[in-house]
Formats: sequence, structure tokens, C-alpha cells
Amino acid sequence: MSATPKPVMRLIEEFSRLPGIGPKTASRLTYFLLRAPVEQVQSLAEAIRQVKERTVLCSVCFNIAESSPCAICSSPDRDQSQICVVEEPLDVLAIERTRQYQGLYHVLHGAISPVEGIGPEELKIRELVQRVRNGVVREVLLATNPNLEGEATAMYIARQILPLGIRVTRLARGLPIGGDLEYADEVTLAQALEGRREM
Repeated sequence: MSATPKPVMRLIEEFSRLPGIGPKTASRLTYFLLRAPVEQVQSLAEAIRQVKERTVLCSVCFNIAESSPCAICSSPDRDQSQICVVEEPLDVLAIERTRQYQGLYHVLHGAISPVEGIGPEELKIRELVQRVRNGVVREVLLATNPNLEGEATAMYIARQILPLGIRVTRLARGLPIGGDLEYADEVTLAQALEGRREM
């Protein structure tokens, strides 16, 4: 018989399922919430509930949004001729923080990774090619992570887009190999955007 109450154990187990949260961190978070005021715990629970109930994937770019199409896709101030392709929604936030890019986005929701069983069919690549075919796009900027999976994904997309006569560029080096866009600082990302090159 465990000395830890079942609700406490359940919360520790649920926290442990989150990426980057091990058993010790899960325990610390759980015991923090046990000591926290009821209002703070209820506010957290409400925020978690609302993130599932009040967010959708944009039907155009597949970014997370409150409505579809999202604010970026429906903005008349954005350059409709450019699409920046990223792996995850967090990458959109990272690029937006630079204030250097004024085009549209396309979120793949991952990268090609044969080891993990993720092929092009599991990503939003088909939808990207359709957008390029249907629109006024002149440039596709590939901003996948500078690691093996990101490079493989960028090469695959370039092979799909180049025959359509569209300019395909890639973020310039300067981002660390093996890193993730979401962790890059604004200056590094801004330089990478300015120095993008042909594929």
C-alpha cells in the first residue's frame, strides 16, 4: 500500500507524460500545486481546458489559432507571395519575434524521420504543394531545423516545389547544427532570414 494518495500519484504520472518532464520534476510540480492557493490551481486547470476547447489548426497554414483562417493568413499586410515553411508552431513564434519576415507560413507538424516512422505523408507537405500550385507564391523559404531530419525534409520539399518554377530558398547558416528554431535568439534568426540562399 502506497503512502502517497492516489490523486497525487495520478497527477505525477500525468506530468511525467509531458515532454522534458521526468519523475522528479513531475513530483515537484505536483507538490507545488498542492501548496498553491486554490485560485491558482483552478486558473491553471481552466487554461489547460481552454487551450483544447478554443484553439484550432488554421485551414490554410496549419498553425495553431483561435479561428480559421488565422490572423497571419487573413492579414492584408502580409506578403502573399512568400511562404515560410517550418516544422512546428513554436517556430512561427520564433521567426515572428525577429520582425524581419512579412510573408505567410506553412507548418508541417514535424520532419521526415524514417527512424521514428515519419514519412512525407504524415506531414503537411501535400497541402503545401497545393497552396503553391493554387496561389500567387513566388518564393518558398524552407526554415526547417538545421539537423538531419530538417535537412532531409527541406530537400524533399525542394524537389516537389522547384519543378513548379517557384524560387526555393533556405535559411542561411548561422543557426547551430542540431539545434531547434524555437531556442534560437532573435539576432541569429534575423541574420539567417536575411542571408537565405537558393536551394
